[in-house]
Amino acid sequence: MADHSIKLLFNNMKAIIIGGGIIGLSSAFYLQRSGWEVTVIDKGDFLDNCSYGNAGYISPSHFIPLATPGIVKKGLKWMWNSKSPFYVQPRLDWNLINWGLKFMQSANTKQVEEAAVPLRDISLLSQQEYEGWTKIPGFDFAYEHKGLLEIFQTQEGADHAQHILEKAHQLGLTDTVILSKDELSKLEPQTTINAIGALWFKCDAHCYPDKLMGSLISYLRSAGVQFIANNEVTGFGTGGGKIKKVLTTTGSFEADEVIIATGSWGRETARLLGIKIPLMPGRGYSVTLEDSPYKINFPAVLVEGRVALTPMDGNKIRFGGTMEITSHQTPPRMNRVQGILDAVKRYYPDFDVALPPKEKIWYGYRPCSADGLPYIGRVKKFANLAIATGHSMLGLSLGAGTGKLVSEIVNNRPTSMDIKPFSVERFS
Repeated sequence: MADHSIKLLFNNMKAIIIGGGIIGLSSAFYLQRSGWEVTVIDKGDFLDNCSYGNAGYISPSHFIPLATPGIVKKGLKWMWNSKSPFYVQPRLDWNLINWGLKFMQSANTKQVEEAAVPLRDISLLSQQEYEGWTKIPGFDFAYEHKGLLEIFQTQEGADHAQHILEKAHQLGLTDTVILSKDELSKLEPQTTINAIGALWFKCDAHCYPDKLMGSLISYLRSAGVQFIANNEVTGFGTGGGKIKKVLTTTGSFEADEVIIATGSWGRETARLLGIKIPLMPGRGYSVTLEDSPYKINFPAVLVEGRVALTPMDGNKIRFGGTMEITSHQTPPRMNRVQGILDAVKRYYPDFDVALPPKEKIWYGYRPCSADGLPYIGRVKKFANLAIATGHSMLGLSLGAGTGKLVSEIVNNRPTSMDIKPFSVERFS
């Protein structure tokens, strides 16, 4: 069936997307293009969610999920360090306990190996779609395809880089190379870097998330997508194995299809329909220097410091990091931001970045699945429901690809890749 025929088939049918982050808006992009009448509902104002403050990576290199054997051991060690890169707030919470048990069960070598191919495939799909977006007139999000550096300071880091290099080549990412200290310096001649080398993923790209979200919202509005802001979903009207209505704090909306893309609130939204998804919010922080006095040419991950740096939009650098498994109600911990800046200083000794005032620090909640793979697909209980959440730190990176997959699912078309590893009910 041609795209034009698909558009005619779904013309005037209503899709309600719950969640206005990159996953929800990407889904709106592809559904609107295939003929759906799309409404996006969000509990906020669409202007400050996790899709704005991240590092902006669009990264096929990120084929290792969060749940790995080493992270469990390190997480227990780091639990007592409030500045540590990975922190689980100890508390008596059944959702956390359930998620934690599944996380530890998933953090094994076999599952990490099995996750690599689907993560690679959805990353490459997403990057391909983003590159298509750059050709849309007026759609500017400062996209650059120049690669990502993973910079290491220790022999352990170098050994790990060699292992990842071999795995990347096995996955077909053959333009990945290891750089010596001198080779790294030649790529970044404008500053001193305390490191013994780096892994250079030439396959990666990056963008300025603020511009991406702004361009996407502007495009969707002009295409007729309806935005309902500051409206929290409180329930659903169901019948006959389908969702009939979406109920919110201000009224109800009829729907032929419903897409749940509520990010770190995905578990709570799904629970309103009696669907259980192991998912916890993982808070991250970032600081952005406007008209930065410091210059770097390439995005970088500081391996031992677990911090990300990204040059953005010509005159900015963003420093981001930490994974803080906590509740949405827990106040932000500014000492975690100091931990990010301390790590930057250890690698870039010329960078003197003071802890900014609280209002200049961004923080947001990533939706962390129990195994590091997103949840994308249908569920057995409702024939007209699709769920897309659980992308952890890869939400923006996988955004366009996820939106395309959601559109294919909703339109009953063959998907661009095998989505069985992302089954929403894989833990049931």
